[in-house]
Amino acid sequence: VWHAVQRRAGGPELDTLGATRLKNDTGAVILDIREQAEHAAGHLPNARHIPLAQLAERAGELPAGKPVLVFCNTGARSANAAGILRKAGREQVFNLAGGIQAWRQAGLPVARSQA
Repeated sequence: VWHAVQRRAGGPELDTLGATRLKNDTGAVILDIREQAEHAAGHLPNARHIPLAQLAERAGELPAGKPVLVFCNTGARSANAAGILRKAGREQVFNLAGGIQAWRQAGLPVARSQA
């Protein structure tokens, strides 16, 4: 039940195909809200990184007027992050269903941070 409540609070979810279309069609901002070590180990290409704990105070760093696709490992933390962004006034916020695990399972590219 809690997962369903979190999902509603975070707004709409997109599967990997929907996420790819959103990025390609709208130039959406891709936002990784995981911790630094998780981000460095692999993330969606061109993802911005703002850890969940810092998101409320750093939400203004995201470009206005663009949709935001938020992801974490499985989609649970990013549902919470989507809710934070909505409370901050962002309207077009989407959660990547299944997170980067689903992205990897679909065989989609993963980037690594430069050391």
